[in-house]
Amino acid sequence: MTAETVATTAPTAWGEARNQMYEAGRAAALAPVELPVEEADGLTLAQDLVTLTTLPAFPTSSVDGFAVRGDAPWTVVGKVLAGHSPAPLTGDSTAVEIATGGMLPPGAEGVLRVEESRHTGDGRITGRLRETIEWRRPGEEAELGELLVPAGTPVDPGVLGLAASCGYDTLRVHPRPRAALRVFGDELLTQGPPGDGRVRDALGPNVPALLRRLGCQLAPGAVGPVEDTLEAHVAAIRSALAGADLVCTTGGTMHGPVDHLHPALAELGAEYLVNTVAVRPGFPMLVARVVGDDGRARFIAGLPGNPQSALVALASLVEPLLAGLRGRALPALGTVELAEPVPGRGDFTHLALVHVDAAAGTARPMRHVGSAMLRGLAQAHGFAVIVPGTSGEPGARVPFVPLPLLPGERP
Repeated sequence: MTAETVATTAPTAWGEARNQMYEAGRAAALAPVELPVEEADGLTLAQDLVTLTTLPAFPTSSVDGFAVRGDAPWTVVGKVLAGHSPAPLTGDSTAVEIATGGMLPPGAEGVLRVEESRHTGDGRITGRLRETIEWRRPGEEAELGELLVPAGTPVDPGVLGLAASCGYDTLRVHPRPRAALRVFGDELLTQGPPGDGRVRDALGPNVPALLRRLGCQLAPGAVGPVEDTLEAHVAAIRSALAGADLVCTTGGTMHGPVDHLHPALAELGAEYLVNTVAVRPGFPMLVARVVGDDGRARFIAGLPGNPQSALVALASLVEPLLAGLRGRALPALGTVELAEPVPGRGDFTHLALVHVDAAAGTARPMRHVGSAMLRGLAQAHGFAVIVPGTSGEPGARVPFVPLPLLPGERP
């Protein structure tokens, strides 16, 4: 569906729109890059992580003590430190002192813990070996070529450490999508308190912060407020597309006298992927695609101008789109148990801001959740999903969309 004319089709169902956005992102997934291991945190594996050697690569002591051969008492004939390759232990009733992580000498038959050893006074030690083996065998953790982590896995400190431990210097990963924001509306102020018919722009600070949490690299600064003319809208979007994979715009998604987004998309040759979604709040959201001269798809996400509606659009359309672009799986919906009733919205899906009480395992709907309000958002953990034709009754378990928070901020 092109943007040459105003779409007259029915709104897309919320779940269907979410899936469509993910598939569009997957089809345009960013080409992988090779990065040093330490620079890959937060990105997505574009290759399976397999072992380059057995893990461990050689037998290592798991305790501080003595590697021994034969029966006690043992004559101490040397020392093995981590990072050194020891000589074979060949004599009967001999031992070498060994540190945790030290390579077990060929010929050693056991490791005696230092705290369970006793010096006999004549250069020998004695003690009882435990029945459990006190060293790590090669391949105990993984065999050569074994799959450790599949492609599509988010890279976190655990993956970084695992990759380094089996010899990776670089990782092949999907890079962060580049995102830009264009804020529409002559009525917006960027400084000072609202008044005299003008309101403070809340989305200029809000949307970039959320996009960063969704894994984007942000173009410097939000551009706006953009003048309410078609020419200004076209120029603002075109300039953003030059350096971004995703351009988010705020406002102008309806068809009022100063809503120029749809005509601007038509002038840019954009193709609608989704134009309006059967969800409340946030119904007039959209995503369009523009194919550049290089043949690569870039996306324009039209977020409603009301702040909470814009947030619903980010959670509904932009988050799954970005997951696809980043080579990740579609974010799975969790579930929450409602502690209070949440009304339905008829034929529309209702995304209701809720605060999750982790101790009680329940979610309570927030107050102050009008489309233009952000007060409820400040204490919310995400959205309870009330499917069309139903209402959320206390005790009901319903789908849950978490807000894109930083690690450690989840309830």
